[in-house]
Amino acid sequence: MTKRSSSLWSNLFRKRNPVTEHIIEMWSTTPLFRDIPKREILQLVCDMPSRSYAENEYIFHAGDQGAGAAIILSGKVQIRSGDVLLAELTEGDFFGEIALVLDVPRTADAIAVMDTELIFFLRPELEDWLSRSPYFAGRLGSNLAYVLAQRLIQANKALEQAGHTEQL
Repeated sequence: MTKRSSSLWSNLFRKRNPVTEHIIEMWSTTPLFRDIPKREILQLVCDMPSRSYAENEYIFHAGDQGAGAAIILSGKVQIRSGDVLLAELTEGDFFGEIALVLDVPRTADAIAVMDTELIFFLRPELEDWLSRSPYFAGRLGSNLAYVLAQRLIQANKALEQAGHTEQL
């Protein structure tokens, strides 16, 4: 049997980048991508931009326009509403998911607590995916509703514990 050198055959057996594999694995373990196959996540990850942040650098401020969600590849991020710490997130955690569905200002600050690298899942990538894979994008929408409800419950508890009477 002769060895074929066509790109079809070589691409079929080429290993993917280990960083890409790690990012796929990280997203697949989040509730956002529950019951969504890794091959679908791969389509998205290939278009996801990354960015590094220095210690104490703001990723975004409350009131900034949101563009999408982010997952922490490395480092640590605090989510704050004024002086109230809502969450401290580390590798594999994600945040900013409201911006995937609503074109509204950010509701809290996100600050890198140490040198941090993020991978962004932006609304345009979600919209493209929706046209290519409506079934799985719809599943993500259902997962997103669950995540948003859980986040709202957690934020309200944090505000209540901090002595704030208003809730989100």
